[in-house]
Amino acid sequence: MVRPKKCRKIRFQPAADYFKPRGIPMVGLGVVEITHEEMEALKLKNVNDLDQVEAAKKMKTSQSTFQRILVSAYRKVSDALVNGKAIKVIKDE
Repeated sequence: MVRPKKCRKIRFQPAADYFKPRGIPMVGLGVVEITHEEMEALKLKNVNDLDQVEAAKKMKTSQSTFQRILVSAYRKVSDALVNGKAIKVIKDE
């Protein structure tokens, strides 16, 4: 039996839900999907400049869970930047 996912506090709604490299047509372009939860973690840590403990409290999660969310987001964004892929922001399930 799978443990149910806890509801986390997401305040940030991105203005755009798709980012792609300029000058490359979408046909044949790889896509990386990033969740609103991951976007919120990136925003709290990098834009709002909060430490992980403060950011985790704002998202109503533990610091270790926040770290896992953040690492996942960094991996995805790095993959998109290094490999020239588009980033699609999806709703959390």
